[in-house]
Amino acid sequence: MSSLQIKKNYRCVPSLQQFYSGGPFVVSSDGSFIACANGDNIKIVDSSNASIKANIEVDTDAGLTALALGPNDKFLFSAGHSRLIRVWDLSTFKCVRSWKGHDGPVMSMACHASGGLLATAGADRKVLVWDVDGGFCTHYFKGHKDVVTNIMFHPDTNKTLLFSGSADATVRVWDLLAKKCIATLERHFSALTSMAVSEDGWTLLTAGRDKVVNLWDLHDYVCKMTVPTYEVLEGLCVVKSGTELASILGSCDQQSGKRKDRSSPIYFVTVGERGTVRIWDSECGVSLYEQKSSDVTVSSDTDDSLRGFTAAVILPLDQGLLCVTVDHHFLFYSLLGHPEEKFQLILSKRLVGYNEEILDMRFLGEEEMFLAVATNLEQVQVYDMESMSCSYVLAGHTEIVLCLDTCVSSSGRPLLVTGSKDNTTRLWNSESRNCIGVGTGHMGGVGAVAFSKKWKNFFVSGSRCLEPQPQVHNSAVLSLWSSQFCENAEGDRTIKVWSLDGISDDADQPINLKTKAVVAAHDKDINSLAIAPNDSLVCSGSQDRTACVWRLPDLVSVVVLKGHKRGIWSVEFSPVDQCVITASGDKTIKIWAITDGSCLKTFEGHTSSVLRASFLTRGSQFVSCGADGLVKLWTVKTNECTATYDKHEDKYGFYRRQKYVQVGVLNDQKYGREERNEKGTLVTCNPSALAWAEFEGSRVWALAIGKKTEMFATGGGDAVVNLWYDSTASDKEEAFHKEEEGVLRGQELENAVLDADYNKAIQIAFELRRPNKLFELFSELCRKKEGSSQIEKALHVLGKEEIHQLFQYVREWNTKPKLCHVAQYVLFGVFNILPPKEILECDGINVQIKGIGELLEGLIPYSQRHLSRIDRLVRSTFLLDYTLNGMSVIEPDTNATEMKDAGNKLSVENADQEQELTSEMLKEKTPSKKRKSNKSKDSSRKKVKGAACTSIAPFSLEV
Repeated sequence: MSSLQIKKNYRCVPSLQQFYSGGPFVVSSDGSFIACANGDNIKIVDSSNASIKANIEVDTDAGLTALALGPNDKFLFSAGHSRLIRVWDLSTFKCVRSWKGHDGPVMSMACHASGGLLATAGADRKVLVWDVDGGFCTHYFKGHKDVVTNIMFHPDTNKTLLFSGSADATVRVWDLLAKKCIATLERHFSALTSMAVSEDGWTLLTAGRDKVVNLWDLHDYVCKMTVPTYEVLEGLCVVKSGTELASILGSCDQQSGKRKDRSSPIYFVTVGERGTVRIWDSECGVSLYEQKSSDVTVSSDTDDSLRGFTAAVILPLDQGLLCVTVDHHFLFYSLLGHPEEKFQLILSKRLVGYNEEILDMRFLGEEEMFLAVATNLEQVQVYDMESMSCSYVLAGHTEIVLCLDTCVSSSGRPLLVTGSKDNTTRLWNSESRNCIGVGTGHMGGVGAVAFSKKWKNFFVSGSRCLEPQPQVHNSAVLSLWSSQFCENAEGDRTIKVWSLDGISDDADQPINLKTKAVVAAHDKDINSLAIAPNDSLVCSGSQDRTACVWRLPDLVSVVVLKGHKRGIWSVEFSPVDQCVITASGDKTIKIWAITDGSCLKTFEGHTSSVLRASFLTRGSQFVSCGADGLVKLWTVKTNECTATYDKHEDKYGFYRRQKYVQVGVLNDQKYGREERNEKGTLVTCNPSALAWAEFEGSRVWALAIGKKTEMFATGGGDAVVNLWYDSTASDKEEAFHKEEEGVLRGQELENAVLDADYNKAIQIAFELRRPNKLFELFSELCRKKEGSSQIEKALHVLGKEEIHQLFQYVREWNTKPKLCHVAQYVLFGVFNILPPKEILECDGINVQIKGIGELLEGLIPYSQRHLSRIDRLVRSTFLLDYTLNGMSVIEPDTNATEMKDAGNKLSVENADQEQELTSEMLKEKTPSKKRKSNKSKDSSRKKVKGAACTSIAPFSLEV
């Protein structure tokens, strides 16, 4: 057996992200990406795998209502409730232009094929046309009596026509040259939802909620045909000739024999409330194709308006048809068949734009190529791990799916079991995508299920109360809830063992599963179940703060694990040892011995409830996630947290949100509403309702571990699924290569210093992040005569990040008096090549060099201190100048030559005067004594010395 390789790090790849929350969307001209409205942001999504290419942040509370793309996908236009129309450059994802024009929200917009004009339709009943480059209004049209919902330019650039549809059930045709309405089309009896123009440009097709499609002749603007569809229509698009779909439709039309003439028909596609795609022939007014069943996920809601499609777009380059559902799914259809055969549209790809909280998930299949995800829906979504598109949906439950588990049966069938709030469990065959068994008998919602690990011939399920209790961390609130609901709630809170004997894949209808054993296990909700690797034991974790180990198959109690202070959310057996790991709401994780129920280890580190914990690396490590949004990797032997990851965020932020939650029976209503204020705190309800504790952020509810690769996936309240890959080996290899490269680059740095190639040396020092070496290089350049020019040359080649790093180094150097002169010298060079206006080039909030303001704030006080110190030194030198001037050693800095000549003349005159004075004194005084004569000699000598001193020319000291 190979030695265990302890994992030290995991790399996170966000694979399933929320990108569409309803509203406008546009498809690129080549079908490669989709621009979607997601709250107040615009997501640019890759249409192949739903990966987010870019996120364009719009103003808060903008409420996007309209999007449009330019002809070459160069510009994106957006508008919302703020009435501000913005133009985004898709190469930089920055707003290049914005203006206001409407008195209400912009409901629709369209860009002219030339790219120079933009038409907008507003809730203020106006239609405006704008010059894109100038941002000014070129046309102002009024006439509609209600909100204008649709707008469209004529696709032929030679025809200067503009079409607008309104909620007043009319379509108006505007002439851009005459700047007036030339026709009003009135045949609809409800709001217009979609418009299209035929390929020849002489027929206008309009669809509305009155369940008909009208065809208008653009020669005389009369309705030449009305096609009843018998469903509320939301999308309409024309099939262009020359495409694969048009050729197949033409062949089918000829084979049917319904067409008598040889005129070219107009084929168009409609989608609506039924959730099916239908293709029509304009000449006969009949449906050539209709889907037999809807691919829209079936909701338990009885309101039909919450089902069906909201829009349809024919993708370019024969890529098929794109339909958008009410529940924010993007369905991609492709053709299956040949012109000689009957064709059909098959669902090739499903991109899920929006999910609620992810409650549970598991890897599916022998190779773990699929991921089954349970969200706040009645269906289970199965995703392809390669493209992260939703491969199929398993529908059958009538309430939210709370839990699931997967396995591969002994016959090789990939099976999936689900537990729901409808009190049932369902067994699914993922190959046939059918439900093959239903387990009924629980009196409450099924909150936990687990498959057999060894024999794969049974599974267990655990139930909850009728009204599931929330996890709260305020003891007063918890006590209030427990006293009012838990004690009076009905529900069996039992564990059931279900047999898989007699299950057949060929059954048309699911069979009723039979139970092998039942036990009343806990006093409160059962949150988790786990089966031992040898199928001999099952462990249950409950909200009653205990975990119980039961012997299979008769469910005899073995041991009760007591020690947690809050409810237990997760349990799991070790794959190698006789122990169980539990995760609890008391923020701890414990490992228990099965033999005597003693607690072996306790792990602390989470700041909120720990919701999941699973073993890794053959039981020597485990990974945990909790309500604090953190994912932690632990080593069992050392009791240490190896790594902590924070990759889940609260999707609601600090905005006000409302959501249906179960809070008990209140005024004969099963559901109440929770409200959050701006800080994310729940508003207190009346005493009969539940006041939840304060909002704690994104809860990571789901954790799935890959058995083969030991990769894992996490999901939670932010509706994001993150895939985690072991990067220990790659990180080690990368660190080795980085160290090796660092040694080579270090040698290059030393060679550049020896060769006096300072530009290259400074560049390498920046790459290696060696501030000490940089200081040595700059200080050496300071001592050279041409150092300033060389510094400027070296700084010219630096990028923004390197300039930012240089400012950080200079800020540190500037704090020390011994290093400040080099720091100021470098700053002088930087400001010579980059003027302050370029460094702080602002446009609103955007700054060219990020964080430069903070760095400059750190430079200013020390620079002022150094300036004051130098100023004091300069002022102290004035005293020295004054003293030397008084001693006639130096004089002010004037013309040196003139001062020298004047000094020489003055010294000669002084010498002559002293000689005359000496002779006169000798005449007046005669030497009477020898001692006096000696004094006179000494004085004459002193005078001679003084004369010699005065004869020295003064010199100037240049400072």
